[in-house]
Amino acid sequence: MKLKHIIFGVLATGLIYSCNEAPKEQQASVGEVTEASGVETKYTVNVDSSVVNWKGTMLNMYSHNGSLKLVEGSLILNGDQISGGSFVADLKTINPLDDGYSPERPKEGLVAHLQKADFFATDSFPTASFVIKSVEGNTIIGDLTVRDKTNEEKVTDVVVTKEGNIVKASGKLVFNRQKYDVSYKASMKDMVLSDDIELEVELVGEQQ
Repeated sequence: MKLKHIIFGVLATGLIYSCNEAPKEQQASVGEVTEASGVETKYTVNVDSSVVNWKGTMLNMYSHNGSLKLVEGSLILNGDQISGGSFVADLKTINPLDDGYSPERPKEGLVAHLQKADFFATDSFPTASFVIKSVEGNTIIGDLTVRDKTNEEKVTDVVVTKEGNIVKASGKLVFNRQKYDVSYKASMKDMVLSDDIELEVELVGEQQ
């Protein structure tokens, strides 16, 4: 009887030991996979290949649209998803691309108007910036700063593609200009303009 008890005890101990060890090995494996998938890669934005396209509407009848150049920017990717980054746009590079200009109404007149104190006041605030705070699916939440005023905004419809060490990211940002003091001083003139300014951001980054 004692021999049977001893044999049973050895078998039970071995079984308990085996059951305790299996989860530890599995946990270690899961930890390695999680760590590998959490590796972040930083990309520096190529300002010559990137652009911010803008659109402003008057009385829902016609609109002006154009482009802005970037000063600098970066993107951080976790796998194939953006996890951080920022960009800075040069408001002194406002370039209208729509039609309808003439010698009497040159596009340079629109540029000068947009750069004055009524709108972007570029002599005092030459740049605008966006800093990524979080990501929800294909929507990026971040802080937009215009005229030294910062508000949380969303970049929607974000699309990211990678090819080699190059990443391309695009998305749409619509913000209310009134929150940034981008407005006519005369209220009657300001009423003819839509409060929404639409941006389409196209960034091209290179891995560091």
